Amino acid sequence: MWWSDRITGPVGRRAVLKLGLAGGAAAGLSACGFTPVYGPGGTGTALRNTVVIDKADSVEGYLFVQAVETQLGHATQPTYRLAWDMAVVEEGQAITPNNETTRYSVIGAVNYRLMKIGSDDVLASGRIESFTGYSATGTTVETLAAERDAHARLMALLAERVVTRLFATADLSG
Repeated sequence: MWWSDRITGPVGRRAVLKLGLAGGAAAGLSACGFTPVYGPGGTGTALRNTVVIDKADSVEGYLFVQAVETQLGHATQPTYRLAWDMAVVEEGQAITPNNETTRYSVIGAVNYRLMKIGSDDVLASGRIESFTGYSATGTTVETLAAERDAHARLMALLAERVVTRLFATADLSG
Protein backbone atom coordinates (compact mmCIF):
# COMPACT_ATOMS: atom_id res chain seq x y z
CA MET A 1 0.00 0.00 0.00
CA TRP A 2 1.33 3.41 -0.95
CA TRP A 3 1.32 6.48 1.34
CA SER A 4 -1.16 8.23 -0.95
CA ASP A 5 -3.56 5.29 -0.55
CA ARG A 6 -3.48 5.71 3.24
CA ILE A 7 -4.36 9.41 3.07
CA THR A 8 -7.12 8.97 0.52
CA GLY A 9 -8.74 6.01 2.31
CA PRO A 10 -11.63 6.72 4.72
CA VAL A 11 -9.48 6.35 7.85
CA GLY A 12 -6.65 8.47 6.41
CA ARG A 13 -8.99 11.33 5.51
CA ARG A 14 -10.35 11.43 9.06
CA ALA A 15 -6.82 11.52 10.50
CA VAL A 16 -5.82 14.40 8.22
CA LEU A 17 -9.05 16.25 9.06
CA LYS A 18 -8.50 15.81 12.81
CA LEU A 19 -4.92 17.04 12.57
CA GLY A 20 -6.07 20.05 10.58
CA LEU A 21 -8.78 20.92 13.14
CA ALA A 22 -6.42 20.51 16.11
CA GLY A 23 -3.78 22.67 14.45
CA GLY A 24 -6.37 25.33 13.63
CA ALA A 25 -7.64 25.38 17.22
CA ALA A 26 -4.11 25.77 18.60
CA ALA A 27 -3.40 28.60 16.17
CA GLY A 28 -6.67 30.28 17.16
CA LEU A 29 -5.86 30.12 20.87
CA SER A 30 -2.41 31.57 20.43
CA ALA A 31 -3.77 34.35 18.23
CA CYS A 32 -6.27 35.48 20.90
CA GLY A 33 -3.58 35.90 23.57
CA PHE A 34 -4.17 32.61 25.37
CA THR A 35 -1.53 31.98 28.02
CA PRO A 36 -1.29 28.65 29.87
CA VAL A 37 -2.07 29.08 33.57
CA TYR A 38 1.26 27.61 34.68
CA GLY A 39 3.25 28.88 31.69
CA PRO A 40 5.55 31.89 31.74
CA GLY A 41 3.44 34.92 32.63
CA GLY A 42 0.44 32.74 33.50
CA THR A 43 -1.86 33.52 36.41
CA GLY A 44 -1.07 30.24 38.21
CA THR A 45 2.63 30.98 38.17
CA ALA A 46 2.07 34.57 39.36
CA LEU A 47 -0.17 33.50 42.26
CA ARG A 48 2.00 30.60 43.44
CA ASN A 49 3.32 31.35 46.97
CA THR A 50 2.27 35.03 46.74
CA VAL A 51 -1.29 35.07 48.17
CA VAL A 52 -1.97 35.79 51.85
CA ILE A 53 -5.36 34.36 52.76
CA ASP A 54 -7.51 35.99 55.45
CA LYS A 55 -7.61 33.93 58.64
CA ALA A 56 -10.44 31.59 59.49
CA ASP A 57 -12.66 31.80 62.56
CA SER A 58 -14.28 28.35 62.30
CA VAL A 59 -13.35 24.75 61.59
CA GLU A 60 -14.91 25.03 58.12
CA GLY A 61 -12.99 28.23 57.45
CA TYR A 62 -9.76 26.58 58.55
CA LEU A 63 -10.40 23.68 56.15
CA PHE A 64 -11.15 26.17 53.35
CA VAL A 65 -7.93 28.15 53.95
CA GLN A 66 -5.93 24.93 54.15
CA ALA A 67 -7.39 23.73 50.83
CA VAL A 68 -6.65 27.06 49.11
CA GLU A 69 -3.08 27.06 50.44
CA THR A 70 -2.63 23.50 49.20
CA GLN A 71 -3.33 24.73 45.68
CA LEU A 72 -1.66 28.16 45.78
CA GLY A 73 1.11 27.45 48.27
CA HIS A 74 1.90 29.30 51.49
CA ALA A 75 2.75 32.96 50.87
CA THR A 76 6.53 33.17 51.09
CA GLN A 77 6.58 36.40 49.05
CA PRO A 78 3.23 38.09 49.83
CA THR A 79 2.02 40.21 46.94
CA TYR A 80 -1.73 39.58 46.99
CA ARG A 81 -4.43 39.20 49.65
CA LEU A 82 -7.45 36.93 49.36
CA ALA A 83 -10.35 38.24 51.45
CA TRP A 84 -13.32 35.93 51.82
CA ASP A 85 -16.47 35.26 53.80
CA MET A 86 -18.48 32.08 53.92
CA ALA A 87 -21.95 30.81 54.76
CA VAL A 88 -22.76 27.12 55.33
CA VAL A 89 -26.16 25.57 56.03
CA GLU A 90 -27.48 22.03 56.39
CA GLU A 91 -30.83 20.94 55.03
CA GLY A 92 -32.65 17.68 55.55
CA GLN A 93 -33.32 15.93 52.24
CA ALA A 94 -34.85 12.53 52.98
CA ILE A 95 -37.45 12.21 55.71
CA THR A 96 -39.08 8.93 56.68
CA PRO A 97 -42.81 8.56 57.48
CA ASN A 98 -41.73 8.58 61.16
CA ASN A 99 -40.32 12.10 60.62
CA GLU A 100 -36.66 11.00 60.84
CA THR A 101 -34.18 12.69 58.53
CA THR A 102 -31.94 10.12 56.83
CA ARG A 103 -30.03 12.35 54.39
CA TYR A 104 -28.66 15.86 54.67
CA SER A 105 -27.25 18.35 52.18
CA VAL A 106 -24.48 20.71 53.27
CA ILE A 107 -24.70 23.89 51.18
CA GLY A 108 -21.94 26.48 51.15
CA ALA A 109 -21.17 29.80 49.51
CA VAL A 110 -17.96 31.84 49.48
CA ASN A 111 -17.64 35.48 48.46
CA TYR A 112 -14.02 36.31 47.63
CA ARG A 113 -11.89 39.29 46.59
CA LEU A 114 -8.27 39.18 45.44
CA MET A 115 -6.40 42.44 46.05
CA LYS A 116 -2.84 43.60 45.70
CA ILE A 117 -1.28 44.16 49.13
CA GLY A 118 -1.21 47.88 49.93
CA SER A 119 -4.07 48.64 47.56
CA ASP A 120 -7.85 48.41 47.66
CA ASP A 121 -8.04 47.64 43.94
CA VAL A 122 -9.89 44.34 43.42
CA LEU A 123 -8.13 42.16 40.85
CA ALA A 124 -10.77 39.41 40.95
CA SER A 125 -13.95 38.82 42.88
CA GLY A 126 -16.96 36.60 42.83
CA ARG A 127 -19.24 34.16 44.60
CA ILE A 128 -18.86 30.40 44.53
CA GLU A 129 -21.58 27.98 45.66
CA SER A 130 -21.55 24.21 46.02
CA PHE A 131 -23.00 21.39 48.08
CA THR A 132 -22.30 17.91 49.37
CA GLY A 133 -24.40 15.44 51.28
CA TYR A 134 -24.24 12.70 53.84
CA SER A 135 -26.36 9.86 55.12
CA ALA A 136 -27.68 9.74 58.66
CA THR A 137 -28.78 6.11 58.66
CA GLY A 138 -25.91 4.58 60.64
CA THR A 139 -24.93 4.81 64.27
CA THR A 140 -24.38 8.16 65.97
CA VAL A 141 -20.62 7.85 65.48
CA GLU A 142 -21.03 6.98 61.78
CA THR A 143 -23.39 9.90 61.24
CA LEU A 144 -21.03 12.37 62.95
CA ALA A 145 -18.10 11.08 60.90
CA ALA A 146 -20.15 11.37 57.69
CA GLU A 147 -21.18 14.92 58.64
CA ARG A 148 -17.56 15.99 59.27
CA ASP A 149 -16.46 14.39 56.02
CA ALA A 150 -19.22 16.18 54.07
CA HIS A 151 -18.14 19.54 55.52
CA ALA A 152 -14.48 18.83 54.66
CA ARG A 153 -15.43 17.80 51.09
CA LEU A 154 -17.48 20.97 50.69
CA MET A 155 -14.56 23.16 51.79
CA ALA A 156 -12.25 21.38 49.31
CA LEU A 157 -14.81 21.89 46.51
CA LEU A 158 -15.27 25.58 47.32
CA ALA A 159 -11.50 26.14 47.52
CA GLU A 160 -10.89 24.40 44.20
CA ARG A 161 -13.56 26.50 42.50
CA VAL A 162 -12.26 29.76 43.97
CA VAL A 163 -8.70 29.00 42.83
CA THR A 164 -9.90 27.96 39.37
CA ARG A 165 -11.87 31.19 39.06
CA LEU A 166 -8.84 33.21 40.20
CA PHE A 167 -6.71 31.53 37.53
CA ALA A 168 -9.30 32.30 34.87
CA THR A 169 -10.30 35.85 35.79
CA ALA A 170 -7.63 37.62 37.86
CA ASP A 171 -6.18 40.67 36.11
CA LEU A 172 -2.64 40.76 37.49
CA SER A 173 -1.29 43.14 34.86
CA GLY A 174 -1.97 46.27 36.90
